[in-house]
Amino acid sequence: MKRLEFSTDEDGPEIHPTSLPGRIGKAVLPWLGILIALVGLVYTLDVFVYLNVFLYSEQFFALLYGLVFAAGFLSLPVTKGRREAGASWIDMGLAVVGIAVGLYFAISWDQIVRTAGLLTTERTVISTIAILLVLELTRRAFGMALVILTGLFMAYALFNYMIPGPFGGRGTSWARLSSYVVTDTSALLGMISSVVFGMVFAFLLFGRALFMTGGGTFFTEVSMALMGHHRGGPAKVAIVASGLFGSLSGSASGNVVVTGTITIPMMIRSGFRRSTAGAVEAVASSGGSLLPPIMGATAFVMAEFLQVPYYEIALAALVPALLYYAAVFIQVDLESGRLGLRGLPQSELPRMKDTLIRGWTFLIPLAALIYCLFVIFLSPTKSALLATLVVLLVSFIGPVRTSLAMFVDILRATGQGMVQLGLVAAIAGVILGIINLTGVGLLISQQVLSLAGGNLFILLVLTALTSIVLGMSMPVTASYVILSVLAAPALTEAGVEPLAAHLFVLYFAVLSFLTPPVCVAVFVAATIAKAPPMETAWQSMKLAVVAYIVPFVFVVDPGLLLIGAPAIIVLNIVSALMGLGAISVGLVGHARGPVPPVLRGAMIVLGVGSFMPDPMISIAAMLAVAAMLGVLLMRKEKAAKAV
Repeated sequence: MKRLEFSTDEDGPEIHPTSLPGRIGKAVLPWLGILIALVGLVYTLDVFVYLNVFLYSEQFFALLYGLVFAAGFLSLPVTKGRREAGASWIDMGLAVVGIAVGLYFAISWDQIVRTAGLLTTERTVISTIAILLVLELTRRAFGMALVILTGLFMAYALFNYMIPGPFGGRGTSWARLSSYVVTDTSALLGMISSVVFGMVFAFLLFGRALFMTGGGTFFTEVSMALMGHHRGGPAKVAIVASGLFGSLSGSASGNVVVTGTITIPMMIRSGFRRSTAGAVEAVASSGGSLLPPIMGATAFVMAEFLQVPYYEIALAALVPALLYYAAVFIQVDLESGRLGLRGLPQSELPRMKDTLIRGWTFLIPLAALIYCLFVIFLSPTKSALLATLVVLLVSFIGPVRTSLAMFVDILRATGQGMVQLGLVAAIAGVILGIINLTGVGLLISQQVLSLAGGNLFILLVLTALTSIVLGMSMPVTASYVILSVLAAPALTEAGVEPLAAHLFVLYFAVLSFLTPPVCVAVFVAATIAKAPPMETAWQSMKLAVVAYIVPFVFVVDPGLLLIGAPAIIVLNIVSALMGLGAISVGLVGHARGPVPPVLRGAMIVLGVGSFMPDPMISIAAMLAVAAMLGVLLMRKEKAAKAV
């Protein structure tokens, strides 16, 4: 069996620049990545505290942003057509400006703190340059949609005195707006930066260390050994691998590129339709942001917003995430049965015994991480750093030993991975600062509540639609940050549990990657699969159907979040499992044989009924589902006997 190899490069194939500045930029980028990682390590390890040297956290953030800006201009082409040529002289100049801006705020932060609120010409000019750099890098990295949205927020802050009605205001000057957005600790250099350059950096370092020492290959081979020989095995392997990688990376579209180039062709060769193969990859990759214990970067931001320990977020999100992936597994299995697919031959699969003997050491860092997070309740940052240390130590008895050169490569890969995350933090911080300055978040919450007219279901539908629309064409973390101050407060004011409200908007922010017309993850997967994008999007929505239902359920009755009486929690979980099974049978139209259209419709209706928070309705629906499944199985047995 040839061993699998998974790339950790999310940028696709290596580019060899043709221009002189492009070649210079390519040579400088690795060193910028290493420098970003080293500064991040100094910050997360509190090195200056042990040296008894006082520095503000914002000074670290400013320096890191300067390095991120420089790396962004050197790695992100001004247009797609310049990707082969590489960076231009203008990009080189902008990179220098980016570092200069970061150094300015890092060096002068002590003076900025002492003169807080003072609007100077120098500060206004530098802040304006910083905002322009963030907007241009956002355009290059994520497209114009997020830039336009930011521009609308800025226009509102400047000209809201011209708006009649409840959204009217006094307006603000550009000097105040630019200085506030860049220097206030509730904006660019505030909480979002603290999370991304702290906890998220630590987990990214852990993930890179684990994968680059062979952990990614090990866990994929374990998945293949466990499920590869079952019907639909390649798709089930893709679900596990993509879910795991997505949880670590937090980037749905990036994860599709990394794992999809291997898993999608494997699914197509086994007999899946191209659109189904692309949909499985898109759904599994997108769900990584919902899957504990890491959940990408977003769970850490949520913990800061709610001011609760991170492990509470992870525990609450566990059952809904498992239901999400269980629904994908069941539908893949039923679809495989409907198509008559078989698993991969044993000759093409790794042996479990050999895989475990070769890579059992990779289980130790994961065990250490879970122990630190959920047993001794260390902070996420310290837990991830300790787990990274365990990775490096156990590598000396594992298949790939960590050398000094490999450690430098881990730092480089981590630093380069922080570039996109740093840009997410920057644009999210700018938008959050404008929202805090104008108070528009509270105004929108009040208007949504008024529009819903006190009806919780209408409020949830409006919030879900808002979350999907605002989540289109932007990273999950940035989308969640905006929604947490625009949409979630309306739910909490209506009496919804705060944790349930924030998970609700997170779910629909993730679903924006699967819901037409934008559905970025679907378009990437469809391109790899060479499938029609809209057909792939429809298949993705079918596979992720539970994610459209479960948030409404745990908002009304948070039993699925492990909140409430044990009996109610157990009933909610069992009914949800029955419900997703019935809905899956109805959508696929197969249960040990074809299911008639009338029964398919009935199964979908009863499946939705099983999710209902009313125990009587839920139990009645479950009994009906069990009876119908019994009838379908009996029909299959009778047909077999007749033959």
